Amino acid sequence: MAVRTSPVLSKRRLGRRIKKLRISARMSLDEAAEKLDKTRSSLSRIENGLTRADVHLVRSMMDVYDCRDDWLIELARRASRKGWWLTFGITDKGYIGMETEAADALTWQLAYIPGLLQTEAYMRELFSTGPRWSKEQFENHVKARMFRQERLVDPDQPLRLTAIVDESVLTRPIGGAEVMRAQLNRLVEFGGLATVSLQVLPHGPKPHSGMDGAFTILRFEEAEDPDLLYLEPVTGSIHSEEPEEVRAARLVFDRLRSEALSPDESVAFIGRMAAQL
Repeated sequence: MAVRTSPVLSKRRLGRRIKKLRISARMSLDEAAEKLDKTRSSLSRIENGLTRADVHLVRSMMDVYDCRDDWLIELARRASRKGWWLTFGITDKGYIGMETEAADALTWQLAYIPGLLQTEAYMRELFSTGPRWSKEQFENHVKARMFRQERLVDPDQPLRLTAIVDESVLTRPIGGAEVMRAQLNRLVEFGGLATVSLQVLPHGPKPHSGMDGAFTILRFEEAEDPDLLYLEPVTGSIHSEEPEEVRAARLVFDRLRSEALSPDESVAFIGRMAAQL
């Protein structure tokens, strides 16, 4: 079984702290890059958490910036660890790593059941229409998603999930009636978890604020870690931590929550739909 490790957040934290050290040392990016024998772009990528700085580079930075911070060394070591998803042969673009570190996930879905709430049969149907994976890759993606779901019941590092789904998600019989019935019944079970809040936005005569597309907001325990907004266009997910963009998405999410059925009403609604299949 994979160990649930993620270097992604440590890499981002390290980058932010390194940038603060450089600014405190009153040194421009170009000046620092020259003293560290790095290119401007490579140092910028480190400060933005896109690439990691190893322990030796971090020690050099502390010398150049004339500042000692042993926590930076520890962050550099944590950032060098391999993410658990590599055990499954998955090259992550960032989302899985950040979800692994997140305390809360707020997700709005228009097309399908959120991944963390999917049954194995349902996710297999979805994956069958995705990229052309080998049989091994296909199975690894299934195992990885199911591994991610375990955080909803993890006693040590639980993920709190708030999910809102459009009613059309529940009426789209992916995999046929049997698969969909099992999926709806699983949603009822998930709705009973203390870590899950599930709401359904029923059909109505008026357009709603979430019609532009699905999105997820990840939130973290530490105040220094900004919320992250993930969007899901057809070309793949993109993310933003720009405060205005995250705030706008949160306003949309809160509006959708107020328009949706309550969690108890939603679970009852889903149970009735399952009984009708």
